[in-house]
Amino acid sequence: MKKIGFDNDKYLAMQSEHIKNRIAQFGGKLYLEFGGKLFDDYHASRVLPGFAPDSKVRMLCQMADQAEIVIVISAGDIEKNKVRSDLGITYDVDVLRLIDAFRGIGLYVGSVVITQYAGQAAADAFKRRLQALGVQVYTHYPIAGYPGNVSLIVSDDGYGKNEYIETTRPLVVVTAPGPGSGKMATCLSQLYHEYKRGVAAGYAKFETFPIWNLPLKHPVNLAYEAATADLNDVNMIDPFHLETYGVTTVNYNRDVEIFPVVNAIFEKIAGESPYHSPTDMGVNMAGNCIIDDAVCREASCQEILRRYYRTRCELRNGLADESMVGKLEILMNQAKITTADRPVAGAALARAEETGSPAAAIELSDGAIVTGKTSSLLGASSSALLNALKKLAGIPDSIHLLPPLVIEPIQKLKTTGLGNHNPRLHTDETLIALAISATTNPVAAMALDQLPKLKGCEVHSSVILAQVDDGVFKKLGMNLTCEPVYQTKKLYHK
Repeated sequence: MKKIGFDNDKYLAMQSEHIKNRIAQFGGKLYLEFGGKLFDDYHASRVLPGFAPDSKVRMLCQMADQAEIVIVISAGDIEKNKVRSDLGITYDVDVLRLIDAFRGIGLYVGSVVITQYAGQAAADAFKRRLQALGVQVYTHYPIAGYPGNVSLIVSDDGYGKNEYIETTRPLVVVTAPGPGSGKMATCLSQLYHEYKRGVAAGYAKFETFPIWNLPLKHPVNLAYEAATADLNDVNMIDPFHLETYGVTTVNYNRDVEIFPVVNAIFEKIAGESPYHSPTDMGVNMAGNCIIDDAVCREASCQEILRRYYRTRCELRNGLADESMVGKLEILMNQAKITTADRPVAGAALARAEETGSPAAAIELSDGAIVTGKTSSLLGASSSALLNALKKLAGIPDSIHLLPPLVIEPIQKLKTTGLGNHNPRLHTDETLIALAISATTNPVAAMALDQLPKLKGCEVHSSVILAQVDDGVFKKLGMNLTCEPVYQTKKLYHK
């Protein structure tokens, strides 16, 4: 069983209390920026073992009658089809998923805001699609000199050009599919418009990472930098907090850069700002709920390595650049780790070298590693998956869960009936075959019962996997990495 490093119950209690206190500071209206993922913060659950991915949304449900959700997405992310790596879907599709998810638990979604809009055709198409679905859509625009030119930003030619978002509830939660979407700018734009209308309003920030009361180079904070390598975010000491209180805290560059804007807006609203630093704006209590620092450090180091492998594969596919890989290598140096610190990768490569063919390895929750090789019947991922299930069920390695007489008819269908060139079973086909076999084979049934135990396990492939195998591992909740090479030298890979 995996070790726990984070007390989630303590976190829920502390975090809820701090949010309620912050709401009480402002009368009438509070714009609460929610950073990270609301429903499924898998990054937090990976680097803080014990953190529940839906912790934030649980708190919102307690204030459902007061809360309104505004979802923000950048026009640039729509245009370039930016993908959520943990779910494998684009940001625009994730907006639709989030709306359904919020509505499904009784939370009101007021609108969607498309930020950084500059006439992108894809953004126009997405806006029309949302409006056809009955969703209110607003557009916000780039501002020259942002965020440094405060006098322009806080004017009718800056935030004043943005469409005012009509809201009806006292707590407006501003969230997004991912970082860099423009959540803070949306909140500040709304404060400006509320001020123009004579409405009292406030702003607070709920951002899990970086954790303000952990050291700057703590692996948990380094893992956040790794997760946002494409945004070029940098963790830094909050200079405003240090100057005001003489206390060292950690924030990140975009919040530090935008802080003068926040101060300027608040000064125009109330004559003075209630905040003295970016850290003051936040309500994050996660750092107070770490109960085993060593466990969280190790988990975060593994996350950095996973991001490194993923980015190298994206580079191979033209979806990343060398600078992103370079940044991750710097983070690995700062965390004092190398690829040798990912045991499952070494096991997969050793098996590939031994067999001369692609191989895969799975590290189970107890640290045991099983491998799988490429055969005439199964791909390496399928083989490793079956071997892991056998290990978990205590089934001897000599027993075949899927004998050739079960696999060969499927291969004939794939090649003869469906025209596939690769006869080997992918992971989805393997699991379907196992499920069918389980109806008559008690041993196969024993193995199938172990599937839930694979959640959170580590996987590594010696080659970039087919999309179907990648998707199956995601659905099983397994943490996959691959070497940045393909099995063949073809230019087109499904």
